[in-house]
Amino acid sequence: MIFCLFLTTFLFSQSPSSTNKEITLSGKVIDEATKQPLEYATIILKNTKTQKISGGITDANGLFSVQTAAGNYAISIEFISFKAIKIPAQNYTTNKNLGTFQLKDDTNSLDEVVIIAEKTTVDIRLDKKVFNIGKDLSIRGGNASDVLGNVPSVQVDVEGNVSLRGNDNVTILIDGRPSALVGINGAEALRQIPAEAIERVEVITSPSARYDAEGTAGILNIILRKNQLKGFNGSMQFDLGIPERYGSALNFNLRSKKWNFFTNTGFRYNAVPGNAFNDSEYFDSDAQNAKVVETRNFDRLGRSLFTSFGTEYFINDNSSIVANIVYNLGNDDDVNTNTINRFDSFGNINEATRRIENESEDEKRVQYTLDYVNNFDGKGKKLTASLQYSAEVEDILNEIPETNTQINFVDEIEKVIERQDENSALLQVDYIHPVGENIQYEAGYRGNYRDIFNGFFLEQTDFKNNKPTEILIDNNFNYKELVNAAYFQYGQKFNKISILGGLRYEYTSVEIDQIILNSPAKKNYGNLFPTVNIGIETKEGENVTIGYNRRIRRPRGRFLNPFPSRSSESNIFSGNVDLNPVLTDAFDVGYLKRWEKFTLSTSIYYNISNDNWEFIQENTGELTDNGDAVLRRFPVNLSTSERVGFEFTLNYKPFKVWNINSDFNLFHVTTDGDYTNPTTGFTQNFDFENTSYFIRLNQKISLPNKTDIQINSNYSGPSRNAQSRNKGIFSMDFAASKEIMKERASINFNISDVFNSRKRMSTTLIPGFTEQYSEFQWRERQISLSFIYRFNQTKIDKKKNGGQDYNGLDEFEG
Repeated sequence: MIFCLFLTTFLFSQSPSSTNKEITLSGKVIDEATKQPLEYATIILKNTKTQKISGGITDANGLFSVQTAAGNYAISIEFISFKAIKIPAQNYTTNKNLGTFQLKDDTNSLDEVVIIAEKTTVDIRLDKKVFNIGKDLSIRGGNASDVLGNVPSVQVDVEGNVSLRGNDNVTILIDGRPSALVGINGAEALRQIPAEAIERVEVITSPSARYDAEGTAGILNIILRKNQLKGFNGSMQFDLGIPERYGSALNFNLRSKKWNFFTNTGFRYNAVPGNAFNDSEYFDSDAQNAKVVETRNFDRLGRSLFTSFGTEYFINDNSSIVANIVYNLGNDDDVNTNTINRFDSFGNINEATRRIENESEDEKRVQYTLDYVNNFDGKGKKLTASLQYSAEVEDILNEIPETNTQINFVDEIEKVIERQDENSALLQVDYIHPVGENIQYEAGYRGNYRDIFNGFFLEQTDFKNNKPTEILIDNNFNYKELVNAAYFQYGQKFNKISILGGLRYEYTSVEIDQIILNSPAKKNYGNLFPTVNIGIETKEGENVTIGYNRRIRRPRGRFLNPFPSRSSESNIFSGNVDLNPVLTDAFDVGYLKRWEKFTLSTSIYYNISNDNWEFIQENTGELTDNGDAVLRRFPVNLSTSERVGFEFTLNYKPFKVWNINSDFNLFHVTTDGDYTNPTTGFTQNFDFENTSYFIRLNQKISLPNKTDIQINSNYSGPSRNAQSRNKGIFSMDFAASKEIMKERASINFNISDVFNSRKRMSTTLIPGFTEQYSEFQWRERQISLSFIYRFNQTKIDKKKNGGQDYNGLDEFEG
């Protein structure tokens, strides 16, 4: 039915709305001083007869190609801080290359100040969608997780884990490359990157051969800000909030003809309270505790410093070198209180205890990058080379006293020491060679090395049983991975049809060393990854995309480490050293249509994965000294998984002051597999089908006196897997902003999770053993206030466009 609706919409859209002949106007926009291409420059076409506004934007090479009906047009070429070029009205009846436009600095505009990238835009390309962050009120003072949570097709759950179209195996890149900034603990690392440091996010659901094959759901590429405006300009931001929250951010750049210096630096001091609840019932009549109820309160205090600074040197008109350093320093002090009541089968209390986890964590991440870009003759031929080294270190110390609250006696004290290190190095070379205007060859190489170390130490002093201090776990785990990849792809445009086909080969060498067991393991495997992307420009403001690609999910770190780690005494997680990678074939069909006040973007997708991972939770048969059954959770290659889904993004602007956009994703997952416990011989069927959805509704309203309000609503539908059922989650964010000081500054008010409802509620059933109900809220409602001051930034005057929007390029505002 969904497919029929999509097909009907598509066929209906094909009926001609005009008998006018369609033509293509193309060209290039560059900086006159540096001869560098200007990406996201705006091309505005105004039909002198109908007064209709249309147009487009330039790509990374400064090139543009606009399809429109033949007619008489006045054309304007515009870019922030540059003088616009006006082309007098003339009649265009055939395809025409307008040539290269060289924009000059608008030195008179430096006294005018306003927000750069005021509008959040979407740029649809053959193999990705680009979402510019723009003036999103709800992320002020936030972090990368908050940014991603507002991007269409993307979900961020209550723990900060990121998924794309409901699939959590998504690869997150920084500036197009793997990075230690999202290395060992992705969810936590994303919270360390301030939103102000992010320029845009690229959502790549059908990656071409130039991208890593890692990530079966696709790729999210976070682009950090590197301003290119001439002179000295930037912004400062100050934040405070409840619960206790302080922060500041500085963003500026200084550019001359030959040099550009830029930095993004931010400091955060945040109190992040949270809570959890767990109610477990055990079916075994001989169980010492028939019911265990746990209530947790998390009192977290985080401090972080993030800075990215670098310089670009323009060797000549067509080539440059960029050196960049990103440094992140974090320090957390958390006190987590866990109150546990244990009951017998008659409801009488057996024992009441309180565990207090005093955890301190120090994190340091650093990344060095050197990029070389050569645009040769400025006609699309391009060579890029990148060298990157990054390192991450996390040290965690946790002391956990457990007190019997019935007699106020300290039963035991646990001490946990963890160290996690990751070092990585990357070399990447890409070469693009166009042939004429419609053919392009591309080839490249990437070598990526990762060395991940995990040390886990646990000792316990048992006062209740008068036992001396003993070491329960002491293990070091080392994972080394080298991936060598080469690719070739070919692109060609036939009138309104574009084809990009490629083949990527990746050879993976893995060495796993669990030091305590002296059991090194090595694996080597090679894989071919074909990709095909087709774009069909049916008419002005409308296109269809068709994509196929093969992806891989490699096991790493804790998924491979067989030595257990614990979130509590009764819940342990262990990896599986024999875990194999998962290969996925992905198909995608998308459709985009723009009207004057309405934009529709839809997609139907299908993924099939073999040897899919399932996480098994089972009874170990062991008991803690409190009589609780010890449960173990671990991954295995178990099933075949099929995922089919439909998504659409709608943008509607009923009035100039009111912008509405919505993102809806419906997906169905079918999994087929059985698991047999090697010890007990018990076989559990893991076949299941799950249909779920999520919907996002964002509204932004402009009020008088330069005041804006924004309301973001999210709902994730119920879901399930073979062992668990999750309830739906609704949440809402509210933000308001007012421009002051002649638009040189603004004040922003933000309430994150207005109803304090962003909470996961789930039930897990292990047949014949236990049923558990749990709730988890990582972050409770927060209120914040931000002050932003901008200096020497050029004003974007809406009056240049006659107060109108063109070609739907303003969608996803906010």
